[in-house]
Amino acid sequence: MLTDSYGRTATDLRVSLTDRCNLRCSYCMPAEGLDWLPKPELLTDDELVRLLDLAVTQLGITEIRFTGGEPLLRRGLPGIVERVAAMRPRPGIAMTTNGIGLDRLAGPLQAAGLDRINVSLDTVSASTFVKLARRDRLADVLAGIAAAAAAGLAPVKVNAVLMRGVNDHEAAELLRFCLEHGYQLRFIEQMPLDAQHGWRRDEMVTAEEILAALSAEFVLDPGDEELRGSAPAETFLVNGGPQTVGIIASVTRPFCGSCDRIRLTADGQLRNCLFARSENDLRTPLRAGASDAELVAQWQSCIEAKLPGHGINDPGFLQPARPMSAIGG
Repeated sequence: MLTDSYGRTATDLRVSLTDRCNLRCSYCMPAEGLDWLPKPELLTDDELVRLLDLAVTQLGITEIRFTGGEPLLRRGLPGIVERVAAMRPRPGIAMTTNGIGLDRLAGPLQAAGLDRINVSLDTVSASTFVKLARRDRLADVLAGIAAAAAAGLAPVKVNAVLMRGVNDHEAAELLRFCLEHGYQLRFIEQMPLDAQHGWRRDEMVTAEEILAALSAEFVLDPGDEELRGSAPAETFLVNGGPQTVGIIASVTRPFCGSCDRIRLTADGQLRNCLFARSENDLRTPLRAGASDAELVAQWQSCIEAKLPGHGINDPGFLQPARPMSAIGG
């Protein structure tokens, strides 16, 4: 098992399939984009599947979530999902995506074994989408979300980040949209993970502000905190239920004490925290012929070094060198 020195056991593995993305969201990267990882540095399908098989069969990982960059840009994605779904014990398989191209891939991914999907959608206004994502692709995202629901990847979860002065007035509108279509909405506080290191605490829309905006139009009842477990989102029944809305308050209400996540980057680096300042290299020993036992030891060494918290609220906090697009959500 992957248990750290504070008694937390990692069972949820976030896997970045690529650092590339077809959007340029302002809270993630600059308008001109980033220098992508060279292809030879990325794990091949076989390398990736070997590491995931070790995680599932020897290290107690029960949930795998594919992320990016944008995971739908990874060639052969349905094949990767199918190989993971064939593992025993079978892990739960989820994906976080911006939804572009999902209208074509939702069916094949569901058939391959994908269980759940989260789609990022920060606005339902075409003009605001262009301002945030610097691309005119809202129609494609909405088509992708609808295709995911139609393919049976339900309930579809929608992730939204509110930016002050840009889309922070749209909280209630986003919730109305998701309630109407049967999607589960989750707001995420903007985190210091942008490539340009421009995050400012006083510019972040907080969980309290989001709750206040929603409560002006909806009756929100807190869910049972005991049932939350290691889930990152606080959930609220909307207008008596059964539909809910969630808020992931990583900055103002950190949940590090119950964290069960570990991350593998597209170039084979293992991270024990989203905000970790160090990584464990799995790609180099893997390509040098390391045994399964040697690779398992690397996983265990990584989790043993996990800190008690991400430290965002500490005076000496330093943002990780890698941005979210290179780490994976």
